[in-house]
Amino acid sequence: MRLALKEAGLAFLKGEVPVGAIVVKDGKVISSSHNLREISKDPSAHAEILAIRTAAKKSDSWRLSGLTLYVTKEPCIMCAGALVNSRIARLVYGCRDEKAGGVDSLYRILNDKRLNHQVEVVSGVLEDECAAILRNFFKERRI
Repeated sequence: MRLALKEAGLAFLKGEVPVGAIVVKDGKVISSSHNLREISKDPSAHAEILAIRTAAKKSDSWRLSGLTLYVTKEPCIMCAGALVNSRIARLVYGCRDEKAGGVDSLYRILNDKRLNHQVEVVSGVLEDECAAILRNFFKERRI
């Protein structure tokens, strides 16, 4: 999660909402990214989507079975859908997203038995640090 926080810091410096994501296989980082929606002018350029895309390219498969995604903030419904569709095995996230969370806060997409894949979820990892970078970012924007 510390590596995901470093990615979130890069997003912060670029004026992007500071969310970072890392995809790990057998303890080794295979991809990392951060939000790039503003720079890329792409509404789908969330940290999770970008990290999943890179992991799929490196794995030479859209099926990311056995991999873990670490992300600083609870994924939205789009990103939760990408986790299901990519067959990611495990999600580890920092802080909840009470306004747009697709994993625990508003929806529970990753554990919906009606879908063909469920994802193991671990939440609250470095929660205070993950929430703090978001708070600081939005506080700066309001000044």
